[in-house]
Amino acid sequence: MESASYHLTAEPHLHAPVIFLHDRILAKTVLRLIPRRVTPNMVTWFRIAATPFVIWLILSGHYGWGVPVFLLVAFTDMIDGAMARTRDQITQLGTILDPLADKFLVGSMVIILVFRYLNPIIGWLVVILEILFILSAAFYRIAKGPIKGANWWGKLKMMLQVVAVFFVLMALLIDFPWLFVVASWIFGAAIAAAVASLFSHGI
Repeated sequence: MESASYHLTAEPHLHAPVIFLHDRILAKTVLRLIPRRVTPNMVTWFRIAATPFVIWLILSGHYGWGVPVFLLVAFTDMIDGAMARTRDQITQLGTILDPLADKFLVGSMVIILVFRYLNPIIGWLVVILEILFILSAAFYRIAKGPIKGANWWGKLKMMLQVVAVFFVLMALLIDFPWLFVVASWIFGAAIAAAVASLFSHGI
């Protein structure tokens, strides 16, 4: 799901953010523990910096650590987006940086896990759609100016991708191949959400 992550000061020319239900829940819980001097972009940079560590854990077969660390790093996608929207800290850098961070994390897991344990067609569809997301965002910026924030379909796509990767990792952790089938179906739903997001407004 393509949330936004941003600088400390909002940019007034950007589209007014849509506050989602999970944003309000996080604002009343987790975000209370995060001081305002910690900006959404800092959280996004943490996700980018932590992704190579996640990759190393998975490639090394340390699934016991890899599963919780992957979920923690993926959860920062919800954190930075909720911070940006509820604290009015939206900037154009965040609208560019955050989805790229998501693609770095999920794309790495797709390359490492999906092509090896699931149908390669699923992997290619995910990769091609993510490339289309990047190209459409670039085209939108050139043709129409500032990039709009995340849409609901994009957020659903990201969530489903994370859940699907989680099931693949759990299949490896507990040696339960049936979970690969579950992961394949969830990836299918994520692909459908990606197509809907792409056609809704390009990012």
